[in-house]
Amino acid sequence: MIAEDTRISALVTDWSKVPVEQIEKGIQRQMIVGQNVMVCRFRFAPFVVTAEHSHPHEQMTLVVQGKVKFIISGEERIVAAGDVLHFPPDNRHGATMLDEEVILIDIFAPIREDFLKK
Repeated sequence: MIAEDTRISALVTDWSKVPVEQIEKGIQRQMIVGQNVMVCRFRFAPFVVTAEHSHPHEQMTLVVQGKVKFIISGEERIVAAGDVLHFPPDNRHGATMLDEEVILIDIFAPIREDFLKK
């Protein structure tokens, strides 16, 4: 049984109430963090590039707005609003935002502890 003082309560909110971090020029991030999963909303300026990388976390990405050129395991894919991507743990990927603002929702499990460090 989980101790009363460590139990995470349910949450109902909207993105306007979640703090915005400017993590780099042209990249803003908002995070909602649970016990085992986190949801991040990213807002990217046009033409921002995120370097190819991998991480031990499973990731689902929902494209909310804009078009993005992803490199996934060495293959190029253009995705747009409405598309959903799945990155298994340790999958190499990177992205280039195309000619408009991009909004992505990333869901990670387990939690990206590296994102929580200030």
